[in-house]
Amino acid sequence: MPNHFDQVAREWDMNKMHTERTNAIASALLKKGLIKSGMTGLEFGSGTGLLSIALKDHFSEITLIDSSAEMVKITIEKLEEQGIHHLHPEFFDLEHEDYTARKFDAVFSQMVLHHTHDIEKIFCRFFDLLNPEGILVIADLYAEDGSFHDSAFTGHKGFDPAVLAELLSKHGFTEIDFQPCFTINKPSETSATKEYPVFLLTAIKHA
Repeated sequence: MPNHFDQVAREWDMNKMHTERTNAIASALLKKGLIKSGMTGLEFGSGTGLLSIALKDHFSEITLIDSSAEMVKITIEKLEEQGIHHLHPEFFDLEHEDYTARKFDAVFSQMVLHHTHDIEKIFCRFFDLLNPEGILVIADLYAEDGSFHDSAFTGHKGFDPAVLAELLSKHGFTEIDFQPCFTINKPSETSATKEYPVFLLTAIKHA
C-alpha cells in the first residue's frame, strides 16, 4: 500500500513553500562554513531531492535515501532531466535498517526527524554513518501544539533543539549549535494562518 509520501510525491515541488524552505535551510547551512569542497554527503529522507539539489555544487557526491518509492522515482527523473550525475537516489528505510555501504563526510535532513519514531536509534545510525570530523545537519520544527499535522499524525510535535543537543552529546556528537532558519506560515483549522518556526542544528563527530 502506498504511504502518504508516495501519494503526494508528484505534487510536492508545486508547493512554493517547500522550495523557499529548502533554499533558506541551504543558505543558513552554507553560511556556517562547515561544508567544504570535495565532501561526500548523505541526505536522510530526501523526498524529491530539493535540499541535495540546492547543495549539489558544494559536494563531490551525495547519496539520497528515502523510504517512499515514489519520491525516489521522481528524484531520479529530475536528476536525469537536469543532467546531474553526482547525486544518487536510493530507496532505503534508515529508520529500520543499518546503511552499511559506505560512510560520509556529512549527513543532513530537512523536516524528517519529526516523522522518525525512535530518535535515539536514528542518532546512533547517524553517528555510525559519519567519517571522523563528519558533520550532522538537522532542520526541523520547533516544538508546536500539534496543529501542524492532522489528527492522524503519529510522529513528534516538533522539538526543543536544546533537548536534541543533549541527546546528540550523549551519542558522541560535539560542537552542537542551533538557530532559527525559516518560518512556515500555514492555515490552521480555524483558517487563521499560524507560524511554525524551523531550526537548523549542526553537530560534529570528532575522531
